[in-house]
Amino acid sequence: MADQDLPEGWVARQSRKQEGKTYYLNTLTNASQWERPTAPATETMRCSHLLVKHAESRRPSSWKQDTITRSKEEALEILKGHRQRIVSGEVEFGTLASTESDCSSARKGGDLGWFGRGQMQRPFEEATLALKVGDISEPIYTDSGIHIIIRTG
Repeated sequence: MADQDLPEGWVARQSRKQEGKTYYLNTLTNASQWERPTAPATETMRCSHLLVKHAESRRPSSWKQDTITRSKEEALEILKGHRQRIVSGEVEFGTLASTESDCSSARKGGDLGWFGRGQMQRPFEEATLALKVGDISEPIYTDSGIHIIIRTG
């Protein structure tokens, strides 16, 4: 199958392990897949986050608490403490996110999986894009609350 027949940003490759089988490579992300792509390649990113909500969050409730009443300032102080524990090596990001994040992604250690541009709130996306894989952000404010983000892909 010729590459010119594929959507922009994709190339076809022959598998070395599965003789005669074609896979498709996203040239922007180096991600591969067996299914023939039907849309142009997009830049994707992956991260985990730890969210602390406050009373002004768009949905001031979580899996941990029906009604969140803490102030934005209190949420920031809590998040700064979490970040310090992670940066110091006291605790792993995913371990802390699984118990302390107000997001339902806590059950996956804060992992949000792969996402493309325009799928997250703009401040969150911009912060993720600014990070190198393995880096942890400073506190990021969105309508959902305050986050720290670690770029994982």
